[in-house]
Amino acid sequence: MGLIKAVTSTVTSTIAEMWEDYIYCDSMSNDILIQKGVARKTGGNNNTSGNVITDGSRIAVNAGQFMIVVENGKIIDFTAEEGGYIYDTKTEPSLFCGSFKDGLKEAVNTIKERFKFGGQPANDQRVYYINTKEILDNKFGFGNMPFRDNEFNISIMLQGFGVYSFKIINPLIFYRNIGANVADSYSKSTLAGQMRTELQGALMPVLGTISESDMRYDRLPQESQRILQELKSQLNEEWNVGRGIEMTVITFQSIAPDDESRDKIREFQESRVYAGDHNMLGARIGAAQANAMEDAARNPGGAVSAVAGMGMISQAGNINADKLLNKPEKPAPQGKWTCECGSVNEYPFCPMCGRPKPERNPYVCENCGTDWSFMEKQPKFCPSCGKPMA
Repeated sequence: MGLIKAVTSTVTSTIAEMWEDYIYCDSMSNDILIQKGVARKTGGNNNTSGNVITDGSRIAVNAGQFMIVVENGKIIDFTAEEGGYIYDTKTEPSLFCGSFKDGLKEAVNTIKERFKFGGQPANDQRVYYINTKEILDNKFGFGNMPFRDNEFNISIMLQGFGVYSFKIINPLIFYRNIGANVADSYSKSTLAGQMRTELQGALMPVLGTISESDMRYDRLPQESQRILQELKSQLNEEWNVGRGIEMTVITFQSIAPDDESRDKIREFQESRVYAGDHNMLGARIGAAQANAMEDAARNPGGAVSAVAGMGMISQAGNINADKLLNKPEKPAPQGKWTCECGSVNEYPFCPMCGRPKPERNPYVCENCGTDWSFMEKQPKFCPSCGKPMA
């Protein structure tokens, strides 16, 4: 019970010119994962109707399809190679693995052993086609996902949505565990809800792992490849091992903090701005005071008490907008001088001990502080720095 490859081309018109009767499957859409083969009959002797495949039946396989022959519920042969085949009951299973060779090794050995020892008489035979193209546009969303943001070192709650794609990488596992012996077809929508739930569950530990690498939440969309690899690891048991499928691409169309987290981030950002710029802080406090006065003016009944309270508000916590907006000016340099405490400075009073600057010594340079009193005559210019001494 094997397949003999007869035609290498899968163009329908080419096979139709050669064979009048054959089992085939139209091009499989993005929504169909398994499709039962149907018989195209325009004449000839081979009976391919119902669930019986007679000796000599022709079977066509298109690109992007993995075809299996099922007898009494068990897989007896398969091919991952496009082309036209003849079903021959006298030969052993052909098992054309194509690019799936490594993943199907165990199945090949099992099927060959079963053929060696024979089986039950065939009374139910079917051909199924499994979609091996990339299955696109699978939507997902999540909310209330905790994330430790590195920029402010705070925990926030994220929400977002996006799309992912996947491929069936082991068609035999997928058929056996998910869509065995379907009457007609198995659609993506049957599995989509379960996969979406599992993806959402895997995202939480993945985001937790990524947050440990000191990352800001707004950089997550740029880390889609890393998130993809982490998700593959998290979902390996359920998707790869259990169903023979693997996620290929994930894209986040939006990742944003919830309203409460957004307010918290805004407060931290404002605090950072005001801490680094007193003018900004003074302007902010002044604007708040002005708004309060305008609100009081619009409320005649409470205007007196509101205005009286403005003085208390303006001085609350020893914060005064005028003082913040008018920084004290740095005193003008007075020329360098050395204090008795050893501090060299340029102010009228020593900032280290508070002693006043001594009366000017005509032999001491006010610029560099060098004492030339050992000289018999007062120098007009400092021999050390060249500055005028008089």
